[in-house]
Amino acid sequence: MRPGYVWGQLHELLSSASERVVLVAPFIKKEVFVAAVAALGDRDVELLCVTRWAVMEIAAGVSDPEIAEVAERDPRVSIVLCHDLHAKVYVADDRCLVGSANLTGRATGRRIPKNLEVLVEVPADHPEVRLVLDQVQRTAVPADAEMGRRLREQANLLANDEDRPDLVVLVDEVDSTPTRWRPETRMPARLSRVYRGLKCDFPHEILAGVVRDLAHLDISPGLDETAFSSAVRTRLYELAEVAALARTGSLNQVDLQRSIMEADGCEEEVAQRAAENIAEWLKYFDEVRIVQTGPWELMQGREIR
Repeated sequence: MRPGYVWGQLHELLSSASERVVLVAPFIKKEVFVAAVAALGDRDVELLCVTRWAVMEIAAGVSDPEIAEVAERDPRVSIVLCHDLHAKVYVADDRCLVGSANLTGRATGRRIPKNLEVLVEVPADHPEVRLVLDQVQRTAVPADAEMGRRLREQANLLANDEDRPDLVVLVDEVDSTPTRWRPETRMPARLSRVYRGLKCDFPHEILAGVVRDLAHLDISPGLDETAFSSAVRTRLYELAEVAALARTGSLNQVDLQRSIMEADGCEEEVAQRAAENIAEWLKYFDEVRIVQTGPWELMQGREIR
C-alpha cells in the first residue's frame, strides 16, 4: 500500500461532499482534522465530528481536544462525544467509508512510519452504518473548546507527573481500566470540581491525585452532577472488595484491609489508607454509613438519627 493511500481515500470522499459529512473516529489529531475540513473547500457543507476524549488518551498523545478550536472558528463544524466509541465511519452525503483508520497522521498515512489500515466503501444507508449513527444521535454529548481546554489541562498534569509510569493506551476492544485502581483522593468532593473544570486552589500534589483518580475512572465528559456521581458509584462497585458490600450489606475494616493487602501485595499501612479512602468515597457517593464497632464497619442505607 502506497504512503498516504488511506488519506487519499478520505480526501476524495470529503472533496465529493455537497451537503453533509460525518466523521466518526475515537482518535483524532488536530493536524489531520484541519486537513479534513480544508478538503471541503469553501462549500456550505455541514460537518459533524463524533469522537471520544479521555484524559489518559489525551495525555498519551493519541487524541487532540484542540479540534474543538477548529469548530469554534468554522460554523459548519460541530463536535460531539461518545465515550464508548470504537467505530471508524466516514460519511459524505450518500457515500461512506468504514474500516480501521482513525484520523491520525500514522493511520491516514500522512506520517511515516504509517499504520497498516483499511477503509472500504459501503452505501451510507447500510444497516450497520445506520445503527452506529442512530446510537450516536441517542447518546452523544456536545463538546466545545472550553471542555477541550479543561481536559488538556488535566492531561498535561497527568503526563507531567514524575511518579506516573509511561502512559499506555489500548486501542482494541480490551478493557483498559486498571483492575487494581484504588481511590487516591481522601476528599471525594474534590473530584467533581476538577471534572467540571472549576477553579481549584489545591496544592499540586493533591490536584495530581485527583486527576489520576479521574483518569482511572474514565468517565464521559459533560455529565451533570447526578450522572457524574452515579458513574463514580458504578466504578466503585466494580472493585472486588466493594462488591462484597453490595452482596452482604456490610463490610468491615479488617476484611477490607486484608483483601487489599492480598490483592496488591502491599503493606498494612498502605492497605489501611486505601480502605479509609474507599470508605470516604462510599459515604460521599452512596447511601453508606460508618458504624463504629472497634474497627469501623460500612453499612448500606442512610443513618437514622
